[in-house]
Amino acid sequence: MYTNELFDSTNTFYRNPKGAVEEGCDIHFAIILPRSLGCYCAQLMVKYDTDADFSCQSMFWCGMASDEFEMWDCHFKAEKIGLYWHHFRLKTNQGDRYLNPGTPKQKAVLDRSPGSVSWQITCYKKGFKTPEWPQGGIMYQIFPDRFYYSGEKKDNIYPDKTIRENWGEMPEWRPNNNGEITNSDFFMGDLKGIEQKLPYLEELGVTCIYLNPIFEAYSNHRYDTGDYSKIDPALGTEEDFIHLCAEAKRRGIKIINDGVFSHTGSDSVYFNRSGRYETLGAYNSQESPYYPWYNFIQWPNQYNSWWGFYTLPEVDETNPEFNEYINGENGIVRKWLKDGSSGWRLDVADELPDRFIENLRAAAKEESPEALVIGEVWEDASTKQSYGGRRKFLLGNQLDSVMNYPFRAAIIDYIKGAPAEEIMDRIMSLVENYPRPVLNVLMNILGTHDTERILTVLAGEPLNGRDRQWQAEQKLTPEQRYKGIKLLKIAVGIQYTLPGFPCVYYGDEVGMEGYRDPFNRACFPWGKEDKALLEWYKTMGKIRKSCSALAGGEMINAFSSGKQLSYIRHDSKTAIFCAFNTDENNAAIDVPPGYRNGICLAGTKLVDGKLIIPGMGCAFLEITHQNI
Repeated sequence: MYTNELFDSTNTFYRNPKGAVEEGCDIHFAIILPRSLGCYCAQLMVKYDTDADFSCQSMFWCGMASDEFEMWDCHFKAEKIGLYWHHFRLKTNQGDRYLNPGTPKQKAVLDRSPGSVSWQITCYKKGFKTPEWPQGGIMYQIFPDRFYYSGEKKDNIYPDKTIRENWGEMPEWRPNNNGEITNSDFFMGDLKGIEQKLPYLEELGVTCIYLNPIFEAYSNHRYDTGDYSKIDPALGTEEDFIHLCAEAKRRGIKIINDGVFSHTGSDSVYFNRSGRYETLGAYNSQESPYYPWYNFIQWPNQYNSWWGFYTLPEVDETNPEFNEYINGENGIVRKWLKDGSSGWRLDVADELPDRFIENLRAAAKEESPEALVIGEVWEDASTKQSYGGRRKFLLGNQLDSVMNYPFRAAIIDYIKGAPAEEIMDRIMSLVENYPRPVLNVLMNILGTHDTERILTVLAGEPLNGRDRQWQAEQKLTPEQRYKGIKLLKIAVGIQYTLPGFPCVYYGDEVGMEGYRDPFNRACFPWGKEDKALLEWYKTMGKIRKSCSALAGGEMINAFSSGKQLSYIRHDSKTAIFCAFNTDENNAAIDVPPGYRNGICLAGTKLVDGKLIIPGMGCAFLEITHQNI
């Protein structure tokens, strides 16, 4: 539908189809120009990502759009997977003019020269599909050592692990006598403990559990893998994992594992720097079968390590033996899928080579076509560059999904005062850039094991590089906490209604606080939960479950300005209007067309035909196909 804009990349009148497209897709472009401009030639300027220059394609005059405006159009076929960039050049009686992305980026401005930014088109592999089961669901991230301890004593616990006797005490944060942070204190949360809390997760609406690493290791975070083929004895046994997956599946909950494949631990069966294992590790001998996995500068003590941590020697993922060990027919990826896992989250995916990720995807999908492969990428994954080039994460041969840090940043910035129109521009840019199969299963986060607790981010003093001593002493005041929970409810309202599916970091739903590691990795406060906040999470979970539009529906910016942000999600069955207000005062707005008889959700109120968005609150109106 024509909207008096020169061009709007989110509107199918101007670009059809909008957003990312399959390879071979024919795209229709239309622009609307003032007749007074005297345009006698309009051109689509387009280039493939790696091309040096733009090529021009003539557009056709289509007649008058109104008394004062005319329409030009053309078709363009995106034939290769990758990125395309485009803008428009106009030859006019006043000289050359250009239509470039403006503010917001989706809409055009008329300039005298090409802009530094062009519109992006992501072209992905024809037939690319992602698993359907995450759509409309809720993910829950568990840091295993700190979620729940079943009380079962374990055998084979290595003596250099410090066992904490009192659940809920502050994790150890001070360096040891050698000045090292070892992350070696354990509260003994385990797999059976997770299984015992499945009823709690089911009531929360959880449909997928993402487990931080569970394989044998010597830190409480277990990103220093000791043996990919074994469950850490402190967590239980392989049989415990199989049983957990089966019981979770019975309740409609999937389990996915954390795959740490860019590095191993130095204290591992593969490297064996500490001599803990009987195997001949790469550190022990250049004749070790694992020696070619690593890049030694000077054997044995100088080697490439992850971000300079000597305890995390980097692996050469292009090594055929390592690739076979992880991705082969009898490899690690398939082993844990066979045991009941439903997918993998790949740690530091941008530090893994394309070929390795492609091999991993192939192994996972061959073992289980509905296996989910998620990558840790902190930026817009469609434009991410590393390994000296543009990454191919979302083009159909690698990842199904990514951890959605850009949405997280946008939500936090909005809560902290950024104009709603700017935030919506950022959100819609990602919606445009990501293929629809990816959008449907985006892992939308507010907090993770790598970030401060979301409640602390929204209500606490900014970290600003302060040291661990300062972080250990911080606790929100009652006033900060009261305001922070109100703000967190807004953030959760957005997280649960954007394209993709939300991932709740364990304990965020009950108001846990904390800055960086280890303060964001404390024990779940069983018996001390913020009940009101927990009920809000449950309410939003019920909305997700009941409204099909939130599973894979379209997203439209309704109005977003100042402190009020709103959008519509819709599919062929339902539609939901979502509105948010960071101002302290209530906002009364006109009900969108078609929503006057909508169902008020989560305490939403209509007064005299106006929708009330509470101060520092949310409003939701749902309509069904029958009353659309």
